[in-house]
Amino acid sequence: MLSYYITDRKQFAGTEAARRALLLETIGRAAAAGVDYVQLREKDLSIGELERLAAEALRVMRSEGTGRLLINHRTDVALAAGADGVHLTGTDIAASEARALAAKVRSDAFLVVASCHSAQEVRLAESHGADFAVLAPIFEKVGVKELRNGIGLEELRKAAQKDRTTDLRVEAGDTRRKFAVFALGGVSAERAELCAGAGAAGIAGIRLFQHCADMSELIKTIRAL
Repeated sequence: MLSYYITDRKQFAGTEAARRALLLETIGRAAAAGVDYVQLREKDLSIGELERLAAEALRVMRSEGTGRLLINHRTDVALAAGADGVHLTGTDIAASEARALAAKVRSDAFLVVASCHSAQEVRLAESHGADFAVLAPIFEKVGVKELRNGIGLEELRKAAQKDRTTDLRVEAGDTRRKFAVFALGGVSAERAELCAGAGAAGIAGIRLFQHCADMSELIKTIRAL
């Protein structure tokens, strides 16, 4: 399975400068451990601040490993900073629009990831050309102001089309494959195996990665599922 670290520098203690330093250090450890994706999700920053932080995060990741950097919400910042892609929320432009914007300024691949909360939203993201979806919350969210019940493993199974049989009646050259869905929300290292069993292609999380004592062991465990 793949690993997807979502950042939140506000979970670190100290001044703003200390938080940013700890965030970049954690991104570096994740990249060195082999994380597949890092989503920079610092929603309170101005466009300029986010772009500068993205550039620093990208530099750290390139020096430490081969993971891909995604920018939350801001397709323009992702393109300006040279990030690998964008993570779109439910209120953002469609995946097809983000891809069209990227095509105007980028000749290389640009990842478009969609945030979804149901199997139906996953199918919509797929139809708009997203590369994959992050589905949440699978389990109940803990430690937030408003608790939200998880949508459950069965919804994840539906979204990931776990039980769909491969259609062999495809034309020559067709590269059709199942649409990848990442599980997010209350997913611990122990619950990751349940998500894998329901068809998840990867595990996403904030605290799971950001407060992990041994990043290498965590990512190794996820990869082995």
